[in-house]
Amino acid sequence: MNIALLDDYQNVAMKMADWNSLAPRATVTAFPDHLDGIDALAERLHPFDAVMLMRERTRVPRALLERLPNLKLLITAAMWNASVDIDAATERGIQVCGTDDLPTPAAEMALGLMLALARAIPQEERAIRAGRWQTTLGVGLNGKTLGVIGLGNLGRQMAGYGKVLGMKVLAWSQNLSNEAAAAAGAQRVNLDVLLAESDVVSIHSKLSERTRGLLGARELSLMRPTAYLVNTARGPIVDQTALLAALAEKRIGGAALDVFDVEPMPVDHPFLALENVVLAPHVGYVTEENYRLIYGDVLEDIVAFLDGKLVRPLNTLS
Repeated sequence: MNIALLDDYQNVAMKMADWNSLAPRATVTAFPDHLDGIDALAERLHPFDAVMLMRERTRVPRALLERLPNLKLLITAAMWNASVDIDAATERGIQVCGTDDLPTPAAEMALGLMLALARAIPQEERAIRAGRWQTTLGVGLNGKTLGVIGLGNLGRQMAGYGKVLGMKVLAWSQNLSNEAAAAAGAQRVNLDVLLAESDVVSIHSKLSERTRGLLGARELSLMRPTAYLVNTARGPIVDQTALLAALAEKRIGGAALDVFDVEPMPVDHPFLALENVVLAPHVGYVTEENYRLIYGDVLEDIVAFLDGKLVRPLNTLS
């Protein structure tokens, strides 16, 4: 079996699992560069029997799968991937499997971004390197209100961090109950109230047709002019054009973003020109502990497949 590990940005994939244990049954190739476009991906992946996707970095639509006649196994980091056409894979007899995934790194990243916004940490770091001293006035979070959109595993952890900081926590998600919110130390409110009353809004929802464009111009207009938006979930949950306008016109206090509509971010992206934005290159889940878990599970998926078994399947082949 010929195996491809895609989008190994940090050049660490080959160190994260014992790939030599696959010999002589399989060979593994890791690609550190990112390719967009069906033609480029089809040319690269045509020789491979198995392909591993690091989260949703690479889209795998039906049109690409139709050009990969050798593909038998598709593995995604985590147990869901909105960028993969699983129905098309099933129709073509391609087994799709997932991996376990630590929930803590992304919540920790959201906490870090919230603190970076409130205390202007990136701005002060740049200033001190330029020879300036104390250029901003920070904002304390104790006593402020944190609004959590999406109270799943990540959202509950973020709510807990807010409580530790002495923040009041509001929560909203489409199927959230009063009991579930209370168990997380939060108060369930509707989305408009959360946006209007929160000093920090942190997004922890999965991207779906229901959440795509969830925060548009109307929703952003409900936020306080001093409020911050933190997004470590998925870029398209927030209307990018509306967010750019709100930030440029300073209708909200700022935003911290780890996710974007297009990744990697283009070098001329308008976000790069804004001072009230903290940017990170989608590294919320990128920790050594998480990578070792993910790549270890990928190896386990491959061994099971070679042995005629399945672990963590995401589809069922007839």
